[in-house]
Amino acid sequence: MVTRWRPRVRHPAQMVVVGFAMAIGIGTGLLMLPVAKAGTGSATGLEALFTSTSAVCVTGLVVVDTPGYWSGFGQTVILALIQVGGFGIMTFASWLVLLVSHRMGLRARLTAATETKTLGLGDVRTVVVRVVKVSLLLEAVTAAILAVRFATSYGESLPRAVWLGVFHAVSAFNNAGFALYSDSLMGFVTDPWICLPLSGAVIAGGLGFPVLFELRRRFRRPRTWSLHTKIVLGASAVFLVGGSAFVTALEWDNPATLGPLDVPGKLLAGFVQGVMPRTAGFNSVDTGALSPATWLGTDVLMFIGGASAGTAGGIKVTTFAVLFFVLYAEIRGEGAVDIFRRRLPGDLQRQALTVVLLSVAAVATSTLVFMVFTDFSLDQSLFEVTSAFATVGLSTGITSGLPGGEQVLLTVLMFIGRLGPITVASALALRLRVRMYDLPEERPVIG
Repeated sequence: MVTRWRPRVRHPAQMVVVGFAMAIGIGTGLLMLPVAKAGTGSATGLEALFTSTSAVCVTGLVVVDTPGYWSGFGQTVILALIQVGGFGIMTFASWLVLLVSHRMGLRARLTAATETKTLGLGDVRTVVVRVVKVSLLLEAVTAAILAVRFATSYGESLPRAVWLGVFHAVSAFNNAGFALYSDSLMGFVTDPWICLPLSGAVIAGGLGFPVLFELRRRFRRPRTWSLHTKIVLGASAVFLVGGSAFVTALEWDNPATLGPLDVPGKLLAGFVQGVMPRTAGFNSVDTGALSPATWLGTDVLMFIGGASAGTAGGIKVTTFAVLFFVLYAEIRGEGAVDIFRRRLPGDLQRQALTVVLLSVAAVATSTLVFMVFTDFSLDQSLFEVTSAFATVGLSTGITSGLPGGEQVLLTVLMFIGRLGPITVASALALRLRVRMYDLPEERPVIG
């Protein structure tokens, strides 16, 4: 009797991991085709793999110049990979199933729930469809504004203006940071009609789909907002305002960044540089010319990232907020952790702590590898590693010059950072072990 081997995928998170890996593999194959490269020859395997991973994981780090190295076909492939990565491989696949059969099995519903972070199975079908509609609507609005600006103020032909608008709108909403200009947005540093729509798309994508859905239904009733929405909006406002003020203050007189600009230009550029560490990756000033203090502050902003169930990366603002309130409650000697008159369960606190510790371990270990095997400083190594893990895409300019081993390491970090430490860990687990007893309690000395 001949038995067929079948891959064993027991946990929905495993399907998400497999889906992302397959998309990266397909993208790598397409980018290695000669037609994907401008000029003669074809991209190397590492160049194609790095670019495909960066696009699917909506990061934006590059080892080759996007507008100069890739042909129109290659750029279209990158755009498609960004869109697929933003939707989420499983969300996108579930949507296709809905269109074809109007039915969704339990396994597909569980997978979509894992990717979209929905709270129950009953609303997965609705969420998947709304994710697609909201994404396309916001991208279309942003693309229209950009296309008009490119056509009327920069002399671009209508087809070229539309292409530039669509590419940058999709890249911005999905927090990817890929640009069709070699200097990203530096040529538009004082143009609010380019910088502000892109920043708005980045912020919207970084809020996450659950927040966008709830704001659409209950915008005028903030008292009815869920705890998640309140945390995301509050924390996002703090980091957006604080991050922009931080960058503007430290770079105000820097002759290589904000120094030569007038006051409105400095404020606009500072705002953009405060928004982009939410994991977008665009830059309107030279990131490599920022002061070391600004690099460190940007590291923190990148590591925290945006909100869950959105296109942003990082440990997420909700994770940071939960640990902040845990710390606040512990300092005050309170036995329970309360946020906005709601008590946080213990397992949620442990999950937040696990995400942070795994993330810190990944960033610290990778930074150490960079410092051992390259000649780059701690500032540059930490910045590049954090940018990759948090799927940001900002760079001090060293990515393209890294040895092959370190580029592979960044590729792995982008993959892990996009899926999240918890998702990767659960995808590797074959079964969930439930212990039916508790051991005797004893308290070690802390501190």
